[in-house]
Amino acid sequence: MSIHEPVRPAVAPALAARGPRRSVLFFAFAFAVIADPVSSVAYAIEAALRALRGDLALLLPTMSLVIGLVVVVTANYWQLVRRFPSGGGAAAAAGRAFGPRWTFLPIGALVVDFVLTIGISIAAAASAAIALFPALAPIRIPLALALLVLVAGLTWFGHGGRLLFAVMTVLFVAVSTAVLVLGFTAPHAMGHAATTADPGHSATLAVVLAFPVAMALATGIEAPSTAIAQLGQLDDTHRRRFGRGTLALLLVIVGGLTLALTALAVNLRIGIPGADSTQIADIAHAAAGPGWLYGAFQLTSSLLLLAAASSSFQAGPGLLKALAGTEKAPGVLPSVLGRANKHHTPYWSVLVYLAAAALIIIAAAGKEQELVLFYAVAVFVSFLVGLIAMARFARTEKKQTLAWVNGLAAAAVAFTLAVNLLRGWPMLSLAATLLIAAGLYARWVRAGRPSGIEDVESRAEQPVEAASGR
Repeated sequence: MSIHEPVRPAVAPALAARGPRRSVLFFAFAFAVIADPVSSVAYAIEAALRALRGDLALLLPTMSLVIGLVVVVTANYWQLVRRFPSGGGAAAAAGRAFGPRWTFLPIGALVVDFVLTIGISIAAAASAAIALFPALAPIRIPLALALLVLVAGLTWFGHGGRLLFAVMTVLFVAVSTAVLVLGFTAPHAMGHAATTADPGHSATLAVVLAFPVAMALATGIEAPSTAIAQLGQLDDTHRRRFGRGTLALLLVIVGGLTLALTALAVNLRIGIPGADSTQIADIAHAAAGPGWLYGAFQLTSSLLLLAAASSSFQAGPGLLKALAGTEKAPGVLPSVLGRANKHHTPYWSVLVYLAAAALIIIAAAGKEQELVLFYAVAVFVSFLVGLIAMARFARTEKKQTLAWVNGLAAAAVAFTLAVNLLRGWPMLSLAATLLIAAGLYARWVRAGRPSGIEDVESRAEQPVEAASGR
């Protein structure tokens, strides 16, 4: 009994041989997939500064540590792409390393992560709009909910927006680069934040306690390892190249933007923002002034955040649809979650994510910084499981150096997860992850333990023709 029918490539592999078309495909794929981690720049730096209680002197060391851990996690997904060129990510690694029952832990983590990505991206987009138009501040929650419904509604038309997501990412990077150049060479104004403050601990301990909060920047790193399943027109070799190329691009852009914006914040003395602004908006305003470039920065950042939310609105319901299975091969969730419209959108699954995201936006009063504390918990469970699985593979294959590297990386991820959990409220993210994982496992057992559950992430990303076997 299989959770899905066999997969067939959507397009003939011969297409992979056409260089120009492959370059366009890589552009659309890579820049769309990295929309989520790039958009995280809009709130991760501010989250770290708040955890440091406004100590700008410690902000750059903290964000440097964050980028260092992003490198470690990215290196693991580099290995995952090599081992699973058809997609699957941490779920496939866990299932094959420890047995199918362990697949549900990263799946549960992803379900929670998708909800939080939607919620925090929508809230951050609303904050970007309010920073540009302060008169919108009294309607922060209605504005965020309206944007949420708008993005959810657009998913009705399927996956046609991927190239648009790529364009949004490129525009944000281009405008951010212009802001950075102007900010370092001829800034409009200087901020008035104190360079140092009392972080409440010694400098070293303050950095250690603050950097896990900013690890929201790492969310989305798993996307290339699963999204390569969309590339049915490519063979395994080219899917590996696309996946690894996207990871490298992600690291360069996210790392470069994060460290440059952090350095500019310190240089211009931009501290914790007021209630109706964001730190990244204050950085852009100080660098470029109130003119068109500042407006373009706020607009492109808002659109990129909406693109990140839209991407999760596609991936999350797609995962539920894959778990629901097909008429010929029932899955572990009710079949109603797999019902789709003519654009192949599983509309009931979209409504599930819409309701969940609306609840957390209301609970957080529409403020993304309230949600950041919960963000880097669920996805780090997935990171940890993936790293332990890769260490297991390395030991089995007698690659001792790689096993040690993966083991140390797993320890670093576990430490980050533990520090975030010690804050108290983030335990809710872990509890939700474990409850969802346990519920899915129980339904899988009740369904007769259908085979193929390890590949459910790649099934969720498959083009419709491939996933249905047509």
